[in-house]
Formats: sequence, structure tokens, C-alpha cells
Amino acid sequence: METAAGAAAGTTAAPGPRRSRLAHPALLLLAIVLASLNMRAALSSVSPLVSELAQEYGLSSATGSLVTSVPVLFLGAGAVVAPWLGRRYGAERVLFTALLLLAAGVVVRVLPSTAALFGGGVLVGTAIALLNVLMPGLVKRDFPDRAAAMTSVYTGAMIAGATLGAAASVPLERALGGWRGSLASWSVLACVAALAWLPQLLIRRAPFQAHTRVGAGTGAGAQTSTGTGAGTAPAVAPETVAHALEHRSVWRSPLAWQVTLFMGFQSLWTYVLIAWMPTIFTDHGMDRSTAGVVFAFNNLVQVAGAFAVPLLAGRMRGQRPLIALVTSMVAAGYVGLMVAPVEGAWLWSAALGIGQGGAVGLALTLIVLRSGDAMTAARLSGMAQTVGYLLAAFGPLAAGTLHQATGSWTAPILTVLGVCAAALVVGLLAARDRTV
Repeated sequence: METAAGAAAGTTAAPGPRRSRLAHPALLLLAIVLASLNMRAALSSVSPLVSELAQEYGLSSATGSLVTSVPVLFLGAGAVVAPWLGRRYGAERVLFTALLLLAAGVVVRVLPSTAALFGGGVLVGTAIALLNVLMPGLVKRDFPDRAAAMTSVYTGAMIAGATLGAAASVPLERALGGWRGSLASWSVLACVAALAWLPQLLIRRAPFQAHTRVGAGTGAGAQTSTGTGAGTAPAVAPETVAHALEHRSVWRSPLAWQVTLFMGFQSLWTYVLIAWMPTIFTDHGMDRSTAGVVFAFNNLVQVAGAFAVPLLAGRMRGQRPLIALVTSMVAAGYVGLMVAPVEGAWLWSAALGIGQGGAVGLALTLIVLRSGDAMTAARLSGMAQTVGYLLAAFGPLAAGTLHQATGSWTAPILTVLGVCAAALVVGLLAARDRTV
């Protein structure tokens, strides 16, 4: 599992038998899947219980939306420091710490005070931000030839965790004697994932480094990574390449901004649904248990889109048809929620699910495909998820405020349809075959 960069830089000693067993790809794959299951479960498990939380603490619709908005806000805030932490301490160590922080945040959130409710949300959002940002760079580093396929795997696991959280929330509430027991139970999943990362902490891996080509067009010998080449291209010191890429700001790249805005817009429409989809159904007469099941079905269907779309994206030079597909399906689902929410609930949930899952998978895949190396992938991931989730955090709050002001879900849904149109525009630009 050692990278060419790490080996050439001399950061990894020859592995012994025990270290070789710990470095087995299956252990890393298991750790990635378990961590990915935690990326949404602690968020989706709250949505079916928002009405109980609002009733217990006396929260209005706008204030109640903060229960889901605060973690999303810190998905963006936490993403600011994630690339630096990954470079400073190593991705494995930061991911392990993030899972422990997530478990702690889940427990704090159920303590009997509004301060704990929102403070726990801050911890949950920060922890998930670290997982979100570092995973694409880790995949690019450790699976450079299978990056799209691995993105499909961990995105599918992430959506599966969201489905599990949505489906099990109300049954756990009944089994464990209330919403506190239901929400607290998700700390167990985070602790199990942290245990799975322990073997990775014992393996010395190289940090995210640059793999690039210089002297393009001069033949096979022009390739340089952090090793040496045998061709005719001028030698470039590894430190020079890494230093140049480290100081090349993705924030000045129009393509990086296009990827970032697509990430933000698709996150916004998703978190509006995470916060309010069950409430939209219950406000139109559906009972709470059925609304929770339909919401869980929506998350389940997302797995198909999240798994299939990245695989398709990796086989295409440009991903414009996929951008058009996922945005149109999300828009169609939102229109259905506006005109016949209960009558067509299952159909709209399916359309939204395929579009949502495909969009998040495509957004994460674009980060990898538009990056020339693991360092750039980590930086672009940090930028896209910082700005994207800060943008998305306003979605649930704005939808709740509009609903409270108008007494209807029409205005919030029309606003999200405008977001879908904007996502289509920036997505078509981000889907062009080029790199940051």
C-alpha cells in the first residue's frame, strides 16, 4: 500500500511480516467503508425526530431548522483546517481522531439542554468535515488507478449510512425509550469505525505528495514523480515539484470554483430534504412513521445513484450528460413534492434519491478527476467542501424561515428549483475534461 511518493522520499521502511498484514488492502477498505457509514448517519438520524426535539425545547420552525443547519455549517468551517491537519499529522491519524470526536459529539447532543443540543451539533459537523475532506485525497493517494471506483464505494457506503440513520431512528426511539437513546446509539457506530482505523495508525505512510509530469510531449522519459526518470526530460527535484504545487492556490482557479459551486448547490438541495422532507409529508397529512419510511426509502435509492454515477463518470472524458441527468431528476422530484407530495410520495422519493445520490457521487468524483495529484485533490476537496457546506448550511434555515413566513412549502421548493438551475450551469462547466 506504500505510495511511490513515500517510497522515493524514504519515509517508509521495508515492511516486516506484521506490518505487511496490517497494510493489507482489505483492512484499509474496511476502514474506509466504516468511516464512510458515519459521514451521514449522525445527520439523517435527526430528521425524523425534529418535531420531538422542537416540542421538547419549544423551538419554532426557523429555530428548529438550526438542529440540522448547525452541523452543516460546521461541515464547512471544519473543512477549512482539514487539509492542513492532514499534511501536519497524516490522514490516518486525523481520520481516527475525527471518529472519536464524532462519537463524543453524538453523546453531547443528547444531554438535557439546548446548549448541549447545538454544541453537540458543532462537534458532529466538525468531525464529519474532517472525514469528508480527507477521504478524496486518501483515495487518490492509495488507489490512484482505481480512484473513481473507490469513490463509488465510499460514497455508496456514506449513503447507506444515511439510509440506516433515517430508517432506524424512529424504531430505536421506541426501543430505547425516547429520542435521546435513539440519537446516542449512533456513537457506537463511530467507535467501531475508529477501532477499524487503528491498524492504519501503525503503518507509516507518506503524506499527500505531488505526482506530476513535466516536459509533456517529450516521451515516456518525461514523467517525473518523486522518484527519478530515465528519459531525456530535464530532472526536476521532488522538493521543487512539491513546493510549486503546494503554493499553487486552487482558490484562483475558475475550474476549482465551478467544482466548488456544484458541490455547494447539490449539498444545499440535499440538506433541505434531510431537514424537512419528513415534515413536508406530515404537514400534508401523512403519519410520522410512514413519513420516516418514505424518507428512509429516499436514502436507500440514493445508494444506487451514488454507486453507479461515479463508475460511469470515471469512464467518460467529460461528464456533462451525467450533470444534466442528476439535476433534472432532482428538479422533477422537487416539483412532485410541490404539486402532489403525499399522492406521489414514493415516486418523488425515488426520483430525488437517484438524483441526490448521483449528484453527491459525481461532485466527489469531479474533485478527484479534476485534480492532477493527491495534494491538489486534498486542497480542492478542502475548498469545495468549505465553501459548499457553508453555502448548504443556509438551505435548511432559509427553507424553514420561508415556510414559517408563508405557511406553505411552495416558496421554499421554488427557491430550491432555482438552485437546481444554477447547479446545472456550473456543473456543465465543471464537467469539462481538464484539471485544476
